[in-house]
Amino acid sequence: MFAKKSLGQNFIQDENFLKKFSNRITTNSKTEIIEIGSGKGALTKHLIKKNYNKLILIEKDDILINDLNIIKNLKPNIVIKHTDALKYNFLDLNIKSNSVIVGNLPFNISSQLLIKWIMLDKWPPFYEKMYLMFQKELGERIIAKHNTKVYGKISVLSQFRCKIKKLFNAPSNMFYPKPKVEGIVLEFTPYNEYSHINIDKLDLLLKKAFEQRRKKIKTSLKDYKKELEIDNFDLNLRAENLSVDDFCRIVNLI
Repeated sequence: MFAKKSLGQNFIQDENFLKKFSNRITTNSKTEIIEIGSGKGALTKHLIKKNYNKLILIEKDDILINDLNIIKNLKPNIVIKHTDALKYNFLDLNIKSNSVIVGNLPFNISSQLLIKWIMLDKWPPFYEKMYLMFQKELGERIIAKHNTKVYGKISVLSQFRCKIKKLFNAPSNMFYPKPKVEGIVLEFTPYNEYSHINIDKLDLLLKKAFEQRRKKIKTSLKDYKKELEIDNFDLNLRAENLSVDDFCRIVNLI
């Protein structure tokens, strides 16, 4: 089986890792498991051993659907969606609660998928947890704290909407084809601490703040200088020095 570079495919070959990944996913008999990029079913074969109400497999690759159809026959309540996860409207699944999103995400669209799931209008969302694998560099940006060089827009948006926990790293030699970078698995738990903040306003603010991340906020956020002064922000700070709380305070002022 050849991996398609155009689809960002990197298949996990290490059975011990797959078992470890599956064991960290908490489910019960009412859980709807949504697996993204099920591929050849390496992780799926472990997921079907868990308690669940329904297992939904989402895969874009035409050829790999055949492998998943074989797995589908092993156990009831498995649904295959032959579609592009990036374009798919997950609300069409009509899941009200008690669902988890799981996936060794295609590296080339992983940040776009994450943004899609954390920018949902309805919050809390249809999922209770996400267990996702990213390239390690991206994963470290997602969990980065302010006052660090890798802290940026995706850090703030992710932490604005979810509590995030690093589970473990994934060495590059357990993938086929072997990528140049390692992976990292993160657990996301949606929460409501900032439910009063308009996420679209926050998104626009972050775009302005981090487009010129080396500039001080008196320059990058000059459109909001009056509001920043009202709340006594130090205008000589840079975007990377502002916490999630700080950005939310600014959104409240504008």
